[in-house]
Amino acid sequence: MSARFGRVIPAMVTPFGEDGSLDVDASVELAKWLIAQGSEGLVLTGTTGEGPTITDNEDWELWRAVSEAVTVPVIAGTTTNDTAHSIEQTIKAEEMGCDGILAVTPYYNRPSQAGLFEHFRAVAQNTSLPVILYDIPVRSGRKIDSEVLLRLATETSNIVAVKDAAGNPAETAKVIRDAPAGFEVYSGDDGLTLPLLALGAVGVISVAAHWCAGEHVAMFDAWEAGDAALAQKINTKLLESFDFESGDDAPNPVPTKAMLRTIGLRVGEPRLPMGPTPEGLEDRAREVYARLKK
Repeated sequence: MSARFGRVIPAMVTPFGEDGSLDVDASVELAKWLIAQGSEGLVLTGTTGEGPTITDNEDWELWRAVSEAVTVPVIAGTTTNDTAHSIEQTIKAEEMGCDGILAVTPYYNRPSQAGLFEHFRAVAQNTSLPVILYDIPVRSGRKIDSEVLLRLATETSNIVAVKDAAGNPAETAKVIRDAPAGFEVYSGDDGLTLPLLALGAVGVISVAAHWCAGEHVAMFDAWEAGDAALAQKINTKLLESFDFESGDDAPNPVPTKAMLRTIGLRVGEPRLPMGPTPEGLEDRAREVYARLKK
């Protein structure tokens, strides 16, 4: 099954300089490196990309620079908990040359399901770009009900996919069963990617793919070739990387930036409030990476 945006899509971290400013050159360098490792698409300014702490002007600069530098699909995280602002940013993403947008559930203000429907529809109606809904109730505080998700997929032609980080594979299976032809599900939880593939998902928007895109591609290739045992073996090898992604003392993207620094990439530290990096995290990153690459 082909995936519109690619099968393995890192939710790219956003590199910052020592002074905390956006490092556009390092961002382009990182994007190209991720593609060289096997990534088939990129998401910018999402959760892992520290979207909430990036200014609108920085968004625009980053979206344009990366879109102009790569040939894989570039998906911009454009939405917030303000519908009008989300529309403005979505329009800008199209102007900057992005190939799609990622629309997260409005967070903190906990809208009704009717409000969610109208929010997502309004965003989609103001762009010709394809829209991926991002369902992540653990962060947003609100689950997109399956009925609302399916109605959006059916009634709004450019809502074409969902990044599923809701953690309920049984419900995801029903969405895949009932969705219109062409609607795609991408795993939004690395640990559930292989189970969701078994249900009909087409790809993953990933954190760990920053340092193990090749292993992800191999897992997808094995699954698509009918070799479930090999796919399971690769997934088992990736479990430690999935566990490393986030924790109470080092929430995402703190571990990913630590990992990339140990590999030698210029990504800087996360902006507050996500930092600082705990002592010993880079040593743990080296250990995780060494075991992965044995």
